[in-house]
Amino acid sequence: MMTKQRISVLGAGFSGLAAATTLAAQGQDVTIIDMHHQAGGRARQFEANGFVFDMGPSWYWMPDVFESFFNKFGHQSADYYPLHRLDPSYQVFFPDGDIVKLPGSREEQNALFESIEPGSAKALDKFLADSRYKYETGMREFVYKPGHSVLEYVDLRIFRAMFRMQMFSSLSKEVRRLFRHPKLIQILEFPVLFLGAKPENTPALYSMMNYADLGLGTWYPMGGMYKIVEGMVSLAEEQGVTFHLGEQVTGFHFADRRISNVVTTGGDHPVDVVVNTMDYHHLDQQLLPEEFQEYGAGYWDKRVMAPSSLLYYIGVDRRLKGLIHHNLFFDADFGAHAREIYDHPEWPKDPLFYVCCPSVTDHMVAPSGQENLFILIPVAPGLEDRQDIHDAYYDLVMERLERRTGQSIREHVIYKRSYAHRDFQKDYHAFKGNAYGLANTLFQTAFLKPRMKSRKVHNLWHAGQLTVPGPGVPPSLISGQVAAAEVLRSQKRNA
Repeated sequence: MMTKQRISVLGAGFSGLAAATTLAAQGQDVTIIDMHHQAGGRARQFEANGFVFDMGPSWYWMPDVFESFFNKFGHQSADYYPLHRLDPSYQVFFPDGDIVKLPGSREEQNALFESIEPGSAKALDKFLADSRYKYETGMREFVYKPGHSVLEYVDLRIFRAMFRMQMFSSLSKEVRRLFRHPKLIQILEFPVLFLGAKPENTPALYSMMNYADLGLGTWYPMGGMYKIVEGMVSLAEEQGVTFHLGEQVTGFHFADRRISNVVTTGGDHPVDVVVNTMDYHHLDQQLLPEEFQEYGAGYWDKRVMAPSSLLYYIGVDRRLKGLIHHNLFFDADFGAHAREIYDHPEWPKDPLFYVCCPSVTDHMVAPSGQENLFILIPVAPGLEDRQDIHDAYYDLVMERLERRTGQSIREHVIYKRSYAHRDFQKDYHAFKGNAYGLANTLFQTAFLKPRMKSRKVHNLWHAGQLTVPGPGVPPSLISGQVAAAEVLRSQKRNA
């Protein structure tokens, strides 16, 4: 019989909710503590002037990860929200005025690629077959591992798979081996530019995301991405998780290199185990005494971060033409913007940007006859963040949006809010104001990421976007489950 332990999960984002639910289902006494009065972390939601805005994640990829999670507790995603498959998945605006819509079916995808680059349909079949192998093998052999050490991968079968999965070559090289046309290259490289690193610095392993994109499809939970959070909160409560929202963690009490109490603005919480899903750097460098810090400041300064974002939440008093649910504006120099994020961090001169228009799909997120826009510009972390910069980029992207769609928009904007580095730091203690976590470079993959299990504090584990498996909603969901499994495994060993 497993001993019942008092476990505090810090942070109510996807990884925190997944960890708490998994632990509570095994009979543990689990409490989630979060500084916000609303669960969800970066995936929180707000309403203004009748518009409902998802604050962060807007892409629903890898639906199998969500189904697998809910299935573990006798549920499915449909118990909490209806899923709608988007077709086209998204559209891309290119510099020559061309607009390419990515269809949902493989047959139509092949036809599209063939129309742009003759012979590329066969190349796409091969590329996606390899991507599918990486996805299925990665999910089975790599992604659900805690990354404690290289010994987890010392298995001949896994070692062989690592080479077939191209852990040691770049995504850029793999894409360019099969495709020549710059439009196809940009389409296949965009997932990692927005969510991790430059394609030439990203292991070809991550072409698994192309299978997630073109193979598994792009979906949308009706009512918004926050419906996932609401479903996970409901499931957590069903398993017995207690929520302490609106409490900021300010420190800890220790006994024999163990955390004995989590100290918050709401009081002290006695604990046996802590699972941290807040910003790893914040807890490690700012909340733990130096003797208990996992890493030094120099380690953190050398980490390669995924981008931050300059976001705009916009309400428009009319319906717009030319936009679908997901819109990628690649009508600027792809390489130049990437260099301004990763090589020479600075505010971009002529950025790529992304526009989500969920009201095209979902009447619940905007008043009748009006439009909900979410605009994202990926930018380097750690930049100076001022309101005049937000204002300048607003005019820049709106001018391009109006020109490319052939309509006036700014004069019809009735709600506008911007959000960037300062907000990520204030709301999430985000290291350097990052939006996504660590970049998925070779030397920040698997056991080379910040450790999930603390070596200095015997009852502290970490989950979330700064540890394994990495940034994004499905990886965060997986991270919480892996951390919870490690806590339970440790408990059994010590029983």
